[in-house]
Amino acid sequence: IAHGVKEFSMEDLVPNEETVVVITHDGYIKRLPPDTFKSQARGGKGVIGVATKEEDVVEHLFITNTHADILFFTTSGRVFQLKAYDIPQGSRTSKGQAVVNFLQLAPQEKVSVVRSAPDLATAKFLIMVTVNGLIKKVDIADFAQVRRSGLIAIKLKNGDSLQWVKPSTGKDDVVLITRQGQSVRFKEKQVRAMGRTASGVRGIRLKNNDKVVGMDAIEEGNDKNLQLFIISMEGLGKRSPLNQYRLQGRGGSGVKCAKVTNKTGELVAAYVVNEKDDRDLLMMSMKGQVIRLPFGSVNTIGRVSQGVRLMRFKEPNDKVASVTLI
Repeated sequence: IAHGVKEFSMEDLVPNEETVVVITHDGYIKRLPPDTFKSQARGGKGVIGVATKEEDVVEHLFITNTHADILFFTTSGRVFQLKAYDIPQGSRTSKGQAVVNFLQLAPQEKVSVVRSAPDLATAKFLIMVTVNGLIKKVDIADFAQVRRSGLIAIKLKNGDSLQWVKPSTGKDDVVLITRQGQSVRFKEKQVRAMGRTASGVRGIRLKNNDKVVGMDAIEEGNDKNLQLFIISMEGLGKRSPLNQYRLQGRGGSGVKCAKVTNKTGELVAAYVVNEKDDRDLLMMSMKGQVIRLPFGSVNTIGRVSQGVRLMRFKEPNDKVASVTLI
């Protein structure tokens, strides 16, 4: 560098301002200015913020700052990091760019969880859960320096997939929900912290090819206004008070959270939500039908009931494929 000339970094040239990051089901990513979403009307079939081919829908949508570090966790148990400003800005109607242009993903690897570093500022640990019911807790400091080429976040066995990564305080309760309607709630303290390359311990005992479909970490004793929200393959959904789910030991089979029958089908997704949650529910079927409805329109009912219809299918033998709260 010539004497007296200051070297500029990318950060100096990009104003630090609010931005919205959108990733779609088919693996496209873009940034949008926050005001894109302010005047959008509710309801209808509209897929907000993306004009992609008909079947593609929003899978991750969050607000962050342009200078923030974004962590991308993948189904293969790896983690990548980008600055938000590295994600190209698009318009509401642009498709965005393929995530594989930015992250060195393997052929069958998908981004399953996205976390913005500012949202993790008060967390002590990250809790990871796989579809086969393994749980792992890692000190958040282990993710301070993530290489561009990625790091191992959890070592997975064949056929397993990392799907949930939640920040925790070290004193939280963990809730896991399975496809066949079992749920377990236990103290986070029952999972000791491990290094990045460990594979974790059993969170819930699964029977008959059951899989985990939902996970959350909640503040200890703070479940007064919280509910468990579940959606089944046949388009039924329900909310039940979280305090109906008592604490148990880690690694057991849990208790019933839903009556799974031929009418309901197995569960596809489960979330812990606040009873006044104002997000929208975005549901996509296996044959590409999309519906968006206000979360508040789902009834609150008991722990073992079947639920109410949230989605009616236009095509015969269609089923719910994915659910996102946005």
